Amino acid sequence: MNKYDVVIIGAGAAGLFCALRLAEQGKKALILERNHQVGKKLLITGKGRCNLTNYCDVKDLIKNTPVNGKFMINAFYHFDAFQTIYYFNSLGLETNIERGNRVFPKSSSAKEVVDLLRKNVTIKGAEIKHCKVIGINKKDEAFEVICSDKDTYICEKLVIATGGKSYPGTGSTGDGYKFATDLGHKIIPPKPSLVPINAKKFSNGKTLVTDLQGLALKNCNIKIYDKRSKVVYDDFGEMLFTHFGVSGPIILSASSHLRKLDNHLLEIDLKPALDERKLDDRILREINAAPKKKVENVLKNLLPRKMIPIMCQLAEIDCNKQIGQITKIERKNLVSNMKAMKIPLESFRSIKEAIITSGGVDIKEIEPKTMESKLVKNLFIIGELLDVDAYTGGFNLQIAWSSAAVAADAISQ
Repeated sequence: MNKYDVVIIGAGAAGLFCALRLAEQGKKALILERNHQVGKKLLITGKGRCNLTNYCDVKDLIKNTPVNGKFMINAFYHFDAFQTIYYFNSLGLETNIERGNRVFPKSSSAKEVVDLLRKNVTIKGAEIKHCKVIGINKKDEAFEVICSDKDTYICEKLVIATGGKSYPGTGSTGDGYKFATDLGHKIIPPKPSLVPINAKKFSNGKTLVTDLQGLALKNCNIKIYDKRSKVVYDDFGEMLFTHFGVSGPIILSASSHLRKLDNHLLEIDLKPALDERKLDDRILREINAAPKKKVENVLKNLLPRKMIPIMCQLAEIDCNKQIGQITKIERKNLVSNMKAMKIPLESFRSIKEAIITSGGVDIKEIEPKTMESKLVKNLFIIGELLDVDAYTGGFNLQIAWSSAAVAADAISQ
């Protein structure tokens, strides 16, 4: 009979980190992973660079965890971002702090992080077995974990760290929801988070931004309005136009903040450093400097080339018209659209394109100081499987590290 102190289902960020902490504290731990390699999803985080955490205090970690952030207070204080950086440094990983306090490996390689975790997990005595878990039975004071290869593993304590449903190609297929449900837990319906957003389509199948595909804006301000014209999200930073709508860091963060889309409107300020009066003065200077130049040629000094036809269309100005011939009303339209370009939003992209999953095991059924189930003794649930999620910037991986650390330390005590 294969007996272990602890069995962990899932070798993602949370599962690997939990196993490592347990092994360091002398526990006989086994990780069961359905993929042929560990950390498959971790390999693609931060565009393959692995945004380990965010260099900030616990208050900011909670502030940047809009979905059930308060649940993570104990775990964040138990193992915060600074401890995360110190811990990975102690394993030999050099790190850099980049814009927005994002922390990355100095090598910019997620593979280095995965390799480091896998190597230390095995060196310190934990085992990794690649097999698909098909069932869990609770027998008296122990758990019986059954794999598809007919092997069965017995453990006193069980940790489920299978992740959500985002990027199913990495193995996040929602198995953990079934395991948790079978053990009596309630699941908050999963939905995509940190996901691009579809713009509303015209009758021809195109959106307002279809022709802007591939254009990135580095310094813009966005506001998102609900159907009652109330601002429900406001942010500054980078975004990207796609063939279906919008993406990029501030859009992904917006998707995490918005629980649903219902006639929402995106408003983009393309010139946040200038108010309307100053922008109008700037345009007037351009007009006076070259009144016979075509509108499209003058706007090259103010806008990305791809944006010019769209802006002329929105302002109802002929691109081929001489800039000195535009009317005061046309100039006003140009200013207002550059300061508030409006894009009707339709829906979130598929969960398959989401960076993380919102929803999961109801946190009311989990003890926040230990991540132990309140319903099943010695069952621990960590990482993305919990109904906790955060903005982009390293905060979701911090949830993984902190929940894994607090669970492992509770088990060891």
